[in-house]
Amino acid sequence: MRRSTVFRALIFGALAALILPSTALADFIREDGTLAPGIPGSVAVDTLWVIVAGALVMFMQAGFAFLEIGFSRGKNAGTVVAKILTNFSIAGLCYWAVGFAFAFGAGSVVGHHGFFLQGFGDPLTAFPVMGLSDATVESKWFFQFVFCAVSLAIVWGTTLERIKFGVYIIYAVVFASVIYPIASHWVFGGGFLQTGDWLGTGIVGMQDFAGSTAVHLIGATGALTALLLLGPRKGKYDAAGKPRAIPGHNMPLFGLGVLILWLGWFGFNPGSALNASDGRFPEILLVTQLAACAGVLTAIATAYWRTKAIDIGMAGNGAIAALVAITAPSGYVELWAAPIIGAVAGVIVVLGVYAIDKYLDDPVGALSAHGLAGIWGTISCGFFTSPRFAKYNAFGDPNGGLFYSGSFKQLIAQVVGFTVAFTFVFAMSFATFWAIKKLYGLRVTEDEEEAGLDISEHGMYGYPEQFIPIPELVGYGAAPHVATPAPAAAAPVTTSQEVTA
Repeated sequence: MRRSTVFRALIFGALAALILPSTALADFIREDGTLAPGIPGSVAVDTLWVIVAGALVMFMQAGFAFLEIGFSRGKNAGTVVAKILTNFSIAGLCYWAVGFAFAFGAGSVVGHHGFFLQGFGDPLTAFPVMGLSDATVESKWFFQFVFCAVSLAIVWGTTLERIKFGVYIIYAVVFASVIYPIASHWVFGGGFLQTGDWLGTGIVGMQDFAGSTAVHLIGATGALTALLLLGPRKGKYDAAGKPRAIPGHNMPLFGLGVLILWLGWFGFNPGSALNASDGRFPEILLVTQLAACAGVLTAIATAYWRTKAIDIGMAGNGAIAALVAITAPSGYVELWAAPIIGAVAGVIVVLGVYAIDKYLDDPVGALSAHGLAGIWGTISCGFFTSPRFAKYNAFGDPNGGLFYSGSFKQLIAQVVGFTVAFTFVFAMSFATFWAIKKLYGLRVTEDEEEAGLDISEHGMYGYPEQFIPIPELVGYGAAPHVATPAPAAAAPVTTSQEVTA
């Protein structure tokens, strides 16, 4: 699509959506308020499942919050809450206005139907890649919006404890309106990477069932660009450039966050079928679970091999990396392949964290868990995709991955796909963060970083009892501190032998 066409579609589509009456947000309610006849019975079932799956994915925001709070120091715990709520809200409005239309509207390069979820006409024509599902457009929007919010949440894991709060707001608007929608459209929204529309080159379409690239690698790429321009936390590296550990303040919260994310993935992957009628989602859930279990065990083993200790953080990141890796192939592989994919991800994330930490300060390991594992998950389709699932999903080489077909077609498509997506997101994100740095600034001052973002950015502490002197805590419900005298020293006890002496 020519650039001018894209701009015209955006401007006139937005105006028309606000002026013209909706062609039915509720797809089956007529203008006179009556229910249209002939509604398939699968509509209610599929819509209910997509909404439930979307709610599970939304709950992952709590998982990200607990994980990041656990890996932060106590003086930076509260700011994570404000950040999560702010980004989630910005993403919701931007994805409603333009993001969903760009991501899933018809078009090879960018979608151009469904701005403000109005005026899109026939849903099967407007959003063709989701046409196999009977779920309503509203439920599909909600499900895809929470994916956008997850990808945006991934961006900020590398920036903990030193970034200005305003940066979240500016980048979130650009990310949820342009960067994520366009890149995800290419990968799993019906764009040219997915369909294989490469001007007759013969490259088959890439496969990404639920977003190893479209959600996780996109988020990790944005995180990488932010980190390159932001720099490490104060004190992370010594004078010789050797990394120091900056421990998080609460590993139980981190563990709770991992378990919430794990639970959310049972909406993330199975929900990407966008229906319950074909009975596929239970098998996708099982594939997801098997991969995650394998990832935990291999991450623990790899960390123990390197450090001779059972690393708590690596156990959690092993689960997340395996879940990220199985996201792309979850709808394409047989059960036997899932533990293999998850196990490899568990090794990758540990070695990746150790290697990256030497040069870049990534407090939560997002570059490894979402970036490297996302690449591995995308590539794994090229090895393990089953022919029957490739044909059912209708994307990629119908003969399957290398293991089945002996052909490198699908593997090549996967490598080309994640490379193109990475390049686009890196360029757009780097330009955005560079502009923010020049015009607004990325980083708080050294004094503000030393004091902690809770007090310097928000004027309050996440843990007031930890930082405010006890006499000043009356307003927080604590009693004034009253000094108590030390008990009098007891008289020395003498023995009969000492008296005789």
